[in-house]
Amino acid sequence: MRLLIELSSLDNNPITIPIHYNHLVQSAIYGALDNDFADFLHDTGFEGGGRRFKLFTFSRLTGTYRFITETAEITYLSPVKLVVSSPVDKFCESLVNGLLTKDSLRIGPVTLRLQGVEVDRPVVVTDKASVHIETEIRVKTLSPVVVYSTLLRPEGSKYTCYFQPGEGDFSRLAKENLYKKHQALYGCTPPEGEIQIKPLRQPKLQIVKYKGFVIKGYSGILSMRGPASLLQIAVDAGLGAKSSMGFGLLEMINKNK
Repeated sequence: MRLLIELSSLDNNPITIPIHYNHLVQSAIYGALDNDFADFLHDTGFEGGGRRFKLFTFSRLTGTYRFITETAEITYLSPVKLVVSSPVDKFCESLVNGLLTKDSLRIGPVTLRLQGVEVDRPVVVTDKASVHIETEIRVKTLSPVVVYSTLLRPEGSKYTCYFQPGEGDFSRLAKENLYKKHQALYGCTPPEGEIQIKPLRQPKLQIVKYKGFVIKGYSGILSMRGPASLLQIAVDAGLGAKSSMGFGLLEMINKNK
């Protein structure tokens, strides 16, 4: 399930926030959730494959904007839109209730008025009997996809290697991540099958700072092929790592486009 949230400034003036605002939106989402559920997500989460997942992701803010390089800020004209997605209905219900109760969302230095919330359920396949059958979808990224591995240098220090769509390690690591998310959500072994991910145009590198840490992700149009249930996880919970930090949100697009 995904929520399409429209927000406006209280005085209809431009909305100015730091350029690197992922952690501010993430904090705003936690703040809108029921306290007990927010604590569960933040402190525990859903376990799968030896990892713990929050099982939600969100988009970049969309709207008319301009960068203010001198102050490292971005200014949006009101209103702006935000998409939040999760396969966990309890998460979506709690977030909607919190938004409607408060009628606002605070993102860093600004408080935004809730203009509306729409609910959508993008479905990879409509036939439940086909959820484990291999299928193909085309998607565009609403937030950069992050796929990485932590490696060791000869002297023993660690470094992070990021991969882009089209590289073999990108598909392999993205598939492993989807397997673990499937286990975290359903508590069972995911269906067998390879996940093939191919860029349909040259991916665009995007560098985001999250609480001072540099994260590299890629945006673009992708073709994905594999078991439908795993592709559904990618659409609902995000593709790649660091989903709950605002990475890997996908939108299915018409195959003819």
